[in-house]
Amino acid sequence: MSGIRVTYSGLISFSIGLVGVLTGLIFTLIITRELSQEEFGTWSLIGGLTGYVLILEPIISYWTTREIARNKKSGKTAILSSGIFSAMAIPIYFLIVILFVTHSNVDKNILLFSAILIPVLFFRHVLASINFGYKPQVVSYGLLVFEVTKIPVALFLIYFMNMGVYGAIITAFVAGISSIFVQIILSYEKMKGEFSFQSFKKWIKLFWLPTYPRLSEIISNSDIVIFTLIIGSIEALSFWVVAMAIGGVILHSTKISKAIYPKLLGGGKKEYLQENIVRVFYFSIPLVVMTIVFARPALFTLNPIYEDAVIVVWIISILVFLRMLSNVFNLSVSGIEKVDLNDKATVKDYIKSKLFYLPTLRIIQRGIYLIILAIVLLLVQSEKFSDLYLVTIWALIALFSQIPYTVYLFVITKKEFKLKINLKPIFKYTFASIISFGISYILMNEYLEYKTSVFEFLPQMFVFMILGITIYFIITFLIDLKTRNLVKKILLEIKK
Repeated sequence: MSGIRVTYSGLISFSIGLVGVLTGLIFTLIITRELSQEEFGTWSLIGGLTGYVLILEPIISYWTTREIARNKKSGKTAILSSGIFSAMAIPIYFLIVILFVTHSNVDKNILLFSAILIPVLFFRHVLASINFGYKPQVVSYGLLVFEVTKIPVALFLIYFMNMGVYGAIITAFVAGISSIFVQIILSYEKMKGEFSFQSFKKWIKLFWLPTYPRLSEIISNSDIVIFTLIIGSIEALSFWVVAMAIGGVILHSTKISKAIYPKLLGGGKKEYLQENIVRVFYFSIPLVVMTIVFARPALFTLNPIYEDAVIVVWIISILVFLRMLSNVFNLSVSGIEKVDLNDKATVKDYIKSKLFYLPTLRIIQRGIYLIILAIVLLLVQSEKFSDLYLVTIWALIALFSQIPYTVYLFVITKKEFKLKINLKPIFKYTFASIISFGISYILMNEYLEYKTSVFEFLPQMFVFMILGITIYFIITFLIDLKTRNLVKKILLEIKK
């Protein structure tokens, strides 16, 4: 039985995630205020292009988490194998960049320079996979170091040295190295032992299974590339990215369920999900309402030129919420699949398993989304629509293509776990969220002054945000028994 403490790991992950929201906001402020729309769009494009070569990364990390969670000594094998694959990924990335720039006006030198991020990404992922199966909270410690390191480096390189996108790339590189260093120290125990050629051979033999799910991510990230190639506007892309940065706050609510996957892999009871899903709603619902209410001031904070993208933020907030639920359902069902415990399992056995079926669903959903997006963009590209209008269409397509996928995943999860969703606490959290942030909204409209100086505006916005969060906690503590029990568990974990 796994020794992972779900509540402990989840609370640490969520707490550090909230710190990450703050540090991430500061970093985003630096780059959105100091980079032009074109430069910011280029920075966003780098993430999409590097994502293509990361398709090789799960060949190692996917099996590492599953084996570490089952007390197999795979750490050293995973680290050395990841180094091999990162070396293979760099020339592939160069080829992708050369092919891409022939059809766009993006600076080739910047894209080529960003190749320094590839080995960092590979090693961060593999170390996270080791710790995810061993001590999930250590992944959060690595993330905390990454987020905190970014701020002073970005201030020096981007704000003071005015290095633009190059400064952002170097910042991500330095922060990544810092995160790697911390995770190595905290997971050193799992790196002892010998390199297992047998494990490496097994991973290579089954390479298609972990790379297959990554195809859905590659397909999903291709929306940025498709939009750029068809519309040809890097400035329009910046509206999408800032809206995603704000809506992405909602994803931090999944931190509370972070330990469910390794816990189930290690033989944990299915009942863990029933209890944990309520906690996910407790944190995610107020975050959705908060991002909707604070959409305009948040956009103004990042840069007043993005202030009009309020509707895009609203749509993306719902989209991210649905994607968050899909991720929880997906990981939970994958966690109870046992096919890989059978050393004699055939390719046919794996294809019949949930490890293949779930990624197939995701690939179909993302593929349909991209096809619809490409068709619509091709139809409207000749019209002289504004960048903001085009990004709004993009967001709506993403949202409506996500809804049936999330619903179907819920049906599968409900069947596998005999999940019973109690609507009463969900209504309570929704009611409390609307009341608490509704009060913040009313007061904000009355007293919040939109000053150009971020140092004057940001503290004001935080006051109204903290007010809403505080009222939400007080209301839920008074009307909801589960909230009071959660507070007791938090205090108990602190005592431990």
